[in-house]
Amino acid sequence: MKWTKDSGPTSMRSKVCLIHDIGAVFILLFTLFTGCASSGAPGAVKIAVITDIHFLDTLLAAEGESLFAYEKATGRNITDLHAVLDAVLDDLKEEAPDLLLVTGDITNHGEKQSHLGFIEKLRLLQSRGTRILVIPGNHDINIPDAKAYRGNQATPAETVSKEEFVELYAPFGYSDALKRDKASLSYLAEINEGVWLLCFDTNRYEEHTTTSVTGGRILPETMDWALDILYEAKEKGITVLGMMHHGLVEHMPYQAAFFPQYLIDEWEKNAGLLADTGLKVVFTGHFHANDITMHTSSAGNILYDVETASLAQYPFAYRIMELNDTGLSIDTRFVAAIPGNADLAAVYRDKLEAITRRVARNRLDGLDIPMPEETLDALTDVIVKLNLIHVRGDEKPDMALKMAIRIFADLMGSEADQDSFAFDFPPEDNRVVIPFQ
Repeated sequence: MKWTKDSGPTSMRSKVCLIHDIGAVFILLFTLFTGCASSGAPGAVKIAVITDIHFLDTLLAAEGESLFAYEKATGRNITDLHAVLDAVLDDLKEEAPDLLLVTGDITNHGEKQSHLGFIEKLRLLQSRGTRILVIPGNHDINIPDAKAYRGNQATPAETVSKEEFVELYAPFGYSDALKRDKASLSYLAEINEGVWLLCFDTNRYEEHTTTSVTGGRILPETMDWALDILYEAKEKGITVLGMMHHGLVEHMPYQAAFFPQYLIDEWEKNAGLLADTGLKVVFTGHFHANDITMHTSSAGNILYDVETASLAQYPFAYRIMELNDTGLSIDTRFVAAIPGNADLAAVYRDKLEAITRRVARNRLDGLDIPMPEETLDALTDVIVKLNLIHVRGDEKPDMALKMAIRIFADLMGSEADQDSFAFDFPPEDNRVVIPFQ
């Protein structure tokens, strides 16, 4: 999300300060809530992306107080989320993509049974000819507090080691990898004779003690391994794309300052290195928002981070893309309804709004910001509305957000010129064509 500001004076605080403060507080709190038609051109590759499924197998969930408490805290109804995933997979069966990318947080919290259940769903699509490549997220491996939700109390559930993850997902990238990294679960896959995919493992599962570690990094050994591949690809005239769970590039101002755990460590240095060595596009997840950002290195090379929203939260997004020699066209689809719930999008938007409002206000109170109650209420409303438009992508202020900002500005004794700022880093987030340099 990006906003630009004019520099005219205001009665008490400049518009720059107003928008900066709104943005900074929103970014500080945002982490808590957590088409382009195919041309069918010869040689084109159809690619789908899903991420952050947080799949909880039905064998680990049964009616009872523990499941009720889990669903209330997370806003996730297990039956609904299974139906959302089934709707996406049904659509992919119709679309018949050549390739499906799954960019991590496959399971709710690393349960082995959830991995097994998800794999069974993947096999149905794989059997129809779609090749599937998977990379882990921070919720998938060596999770000390994996749980089953049956009866009155949640109970420990079996999780998986990194070796077991590779064994389970051998048919989904690991068994036919061109190269494997010795330092992590990263690997190189060939899409076709002219395109490679670098699949980065950016997780810190070796550091887990009592729960999962949210933050990510590319190990130095893994970066050396990846750069060698990029140099080789450049010599051979091969285009290289990438995927990883954590963000490689900032998707909003101050993200690295307020949300370092949602980007890899030293993101700017690493993004510049990868861009300058030839990486064109990286597919990411983790932040549960639908956003595409372009990063230009100091040498002038452009890298796009295509972040896809979660299938466990509004707006339930996934990508259908077409790759050809000149670039990548991206279309985003949203699951708005499922059998038995025609109002899925509206219901889960309301759930996200309620959770965001509750958590935002609690955190604002905890920050001891010296504001009157009326002003805190107004700021909370701005944060909630910003969050709701950001997760869907292509942020444009609607009347509700404009009114919330105007009320907050009035209470702060400032002006809010709605035409003086925008809300999104370029390019577009949901339907766009990315040209290759």
